[in-house]
Parts: sequence; C-alpha cells; structure tokens
Amino acid sequence: MNDIRESYRLFGLRISSDIRLPELQPFSADEPGDVEIRRGPVPADGTEVGPKMGPFSHAAENALWLRVPGVARYLIRDGGKLIYQPEGDIDEDSVRVFMLGTCIGALLAQRGHLVLHGNVFEVGGGCAVCVGSSGAGKSTLAARMLQRGHRIIADDVCPVDLNGRAIPGISRLKLWQDTARRLEIDTAALRRIRPNIAKFEMPLGDAFRAEPAPIRAIYVLTPWNQDRFTIADMSGIAKFQALRANSYRFRFLKGMQLGPRHFRQCRTLAADVPVAQVFRPRLGFDIDGLVDLILADLAGRGAVS
Repeated sequence: MNDIRESYRLFGLRISSDIRLPELQPFSADEPGDVEIRRGPVPADGTEVGPKMGPFSHAAENALWLRVPGVARYLIRDGGKLIYQPEGDIDEDSVRVFMLGTCIGALLAQRGHLVLHGNVFEVGGGCAVCVGSSGAGKSTLAARMLQRGHRIIADDVCPVDLNGRAIPGISRLKLWQDTARRLEIDTAALRRIRPNIAKFEMPLGDAFRAEPAPIRAIYVLTPWNQDRFTIADMSGIAKFQALRANSYRFRFLKGMQLGPRHFRQCRTLAADVPVAQVFRPRLGFDIDGLVDLILADLAGRGAVS
C-alpha cells in the first residue's frame, strides 16, 4: 500500500488518493472526500464481481471490474471507491491514464450523471459539446477553439448535471502528435500521457473554465466523402439515439444496472438541448472551416453574443 494521502478536486468531487494525480487541482481537506482512490487487491478474475461485459470487463449493480493487460486491474464501486492493482513494473502515468478516463467515467455514471464522450468549449455564457467516433476531429476542434479564444470545459469525459450543465473536467487537452503539428503546437515541452505514446498533455491554465456551463447545443461530428461541410438538426428519436451512441463507455451501463436511468437522462437532454449532425470532409481537414460553421450555427441559435 502507498503511504501518501493527497486530496484533489475533479468534476466537482473531493478526491482522496494514495497515488499522486498531478493533472488535478489539489486542495486542503479537513474531512473525508467524496471519492477514495487507493491501491489494493483487485480480483484477478472479474467473475467474482459480476457478469462479463467485454474481453476485460465485468459488471454488477454499481460495480465495474476492468483489466488493462500489462497496466492494472481496477474496481469501481458505488460511485465512491476506486481500487487499483498495477500489473508488473508499470509506470504510474499509464495507471493514471485509465484511472482518469474509463474508471472515473464509470464512477460518475454510478453517481447519477449522464456522461458523454466528447469535448466541451465555452461560448457566450454557455458551452457547446462536440461528440463523435474516434478520429472524427473532436480534439482537433477543441484545440482550434482554444486557439481562437474559447475556454475549454472538458476533454473526453463530459458529465452533465441535472440542470443540463456540463461539469468541468481536467484542466488539459490531450493531443496526438499529428494534431499538434497540424495546429502548429510545439510539443517539446509537453509531457506524454504514457511513455512511448505520441499523445501529449497540454495544460490549459487560464483557458480552462472551472465552473459548470449550460449546454447550448450538442454537435455530432461525422466525416464523410464529400468535399463540403453541412450541418443538420436532428429531431425525435434520432436525437436520443445520438446521445445514447455517444455516451461514455455505454456498454458498461447495462451491466451496472444503470440502463433505465440512462434512458431517462438521454430523453430529458434530447428534449431540452439542440442536437445537430455536422458533416465534414474526410480528406483535407479544414479545421477553420469547421470552427466557422459551428460558431455561425451557435450565433444563429443566439448562443454567441
């Protein structure tokens, strides 16, 4: 067991941890946190926790067992405990990557949040959420919005509260080397999120919004084989399906018996917030054209002053 105990804030939660989390904001704690992260024994076989959800995951009511081969096993329970057991002589950076991604996403879902898989940037007094499949351009879009003066609220993991607000995440953007190169961002001074992986952590500093923001619109980024942009509002069941498809690690929710609540949350958000599909050329990624399109659409909705 580690002999350190440090306190942090993340997604509005007070976190007590025995592994250092330099990505997070520290704070002085005079009382127990909302979430405890500690190193401890995690079953080698997830069947002790519940039914199999995937090759390396098992789930039961408010519990998720996850194994990342060669990195660690994790057990997330009741929205308040995250136990990890490293495998072999693995570095802490690698342990933290999955801890602050999939594990914290599951924990937030256990605590009652609808968690979207996307990036969030501030616009006007609110924000826009951009979701989409891997490679759709979410991180590139967020980084360009940052360069054009918009503060970032969340990267990758985006929980939504009961009032339809995006809850601030980690004060950073994670960027692949090719994305950084396209946007002329120098990665020489940036730390890799894991050794030997060309993905970097860019601190946001004052460009991070630390307060929740009402969601003005949700955009589903969709590459296609045409050479033009287009944007189309979604309606009815299509909005619900888009939110469901872009929920963070959706496959785990049913196993944790969170499906009915997730259904209600998607239905409520779909009724309250515009959802639009944004088609962008698969080749020749014109990032400024995409930014201009989205900002113009937000202005048309009265979200940009």
